Amino acid sequence: MFSTDISPQRRIEIITKIAQKTVDLRLTPIAIVLLETTKPLSFVGSQLMVFFQPIITAVFPFYQYEEIAALLEDRNNIELLIKIIEQLEENRRPPAKKNRKKEETSPNEEAEH
Repeated sequence: MFSTDISPQRRIEIITKIAQKTVDLRLTPIAIVLLETTKPLSFVGSQLMVFFQPIITAVFPFYQYEEIAALLEDRNNIELLIKIIEQLEENRRPPAKKNRKKEETSPNEEAEH
């Protein structure tokens, strides 16, 4: 199977599912660093997945594993995965507090008043 064999809708669905699981497990920083550093080797990694396929498919459904291996062949999919992880992480974080006056005053300033 090649990455071109996977429909664009299915591609987005798989990548979003992986990204959501990464964010849910709070592995965002480590995942982004790992993906960025291994991006040049994405094709080699996908071929390793093909090599280990008989062992891993004993645990995971075959069609999903084959699709993920095919998606990892293309560096654009890795970049898309990173972008979606970053977007989901931004949506997960609560908005920053706008008024931090009390936190910004030092104990010396409070003693002076």
